[in-house]
Amino acid sequence: MRTSNTSAGGIALVLAAAILWGTTGTAQSFAPSTLSPYWVGALRLAIATAFFALLARRAPRRGAPWPWAAIALGGASVAIYNLSFFAGVRQSGVALGTAIAIGSGPIWAGLLQTWQQRRLPPVAWWLGTLVGVAGGAAMALGQGGGVHLAPGGVLLCLLAGLAYAVYALANKRIVAQLDPARTNLAVFGSAALLSVPAAWLIGGPLQAGAGAWTVVLFLGLVSTGVAYLLFTSGLRHISGATGVTLALGEPVTAFLLAVLVVGERQEWLAWLGLAGVLAGLLVVVWAEVRAQRG
Repeated sequence: MRTSNTSAGGIALVLAAAILWGTTGTAQSFAPSTLSPYWVGALRLAIATAFFALLARRAPRRGAPWPWAAIALGGASVAIYNLSFFAGVRQSGVALGTAIAIGSGPIWAGLLQTWQQRRLPPVAWWLGTLVGVAGGAAMALGQGGGVHLAPGGVLLCLLAGLAYAVYALANKRIVAQLDPARTNLAVFGSAALLSVPAAWLIGGPLQAGAGAWTVVLFLGLVSTGVAYLLFTSGLRHISGATGVTLALGEPVTAFLLAVLVVGERQEWLAWLGLAGVLAGLLVVVWAEVRAQRG
């Protein structure tokens, strides 16, 4: 049985990852407009893969067989998430697209975990998740940016949320057999192999100057490489569904950076949503720690 201290450590690692993910939007705002968002997604996966390869060379080997089916599923899910998220946001607008993609992820994860384990997560987990998702939606919509109810865009963003949930659950299965560095090397390496050709086909030839590479390097090494290393390490000690819900810390960080760094002014709905996300996360953390004690 895992102890509550171990569970708390896993929660802290995932929340730290979410904070790093929250820097993505601010960093990407410094990228030149000539750099396709599809290339941003593909290049950060490729750079993160190189980062994980360096770490994997120094990590001790466990001798366990590599779960190739789960690796293929995780890699395909990461690639699908990158492509469907950018395409969905382009059609639906940043506010609505982000709210649907990030908000639907925890719901998908809870349903998939229920299907896998044949039992529902605790009621408190669902309560905290729903409050957090509602708060995340209020934050996104309260920041403006345009709302366009395009059915195709909505479906793509729902697909992005599903892909992220599948990735998290597959990742938890992989890291039970491999160390975090090799887990991420396998998943992100396969995702990069799918994403780079797709970026070329959809976004055209790569156009990136020195400024663009600075942004992409930060995204690949920090907000992807280090962040997903923390996330994978944390998943070893908490449920996959809880890990996806705790990722709601990402929009909280992005929101605060937009206010403190970019200087954006937020509407009251966004601040109310921030309170909802924080309240939901506290309930989810309490539910996870309580479940580990039971």
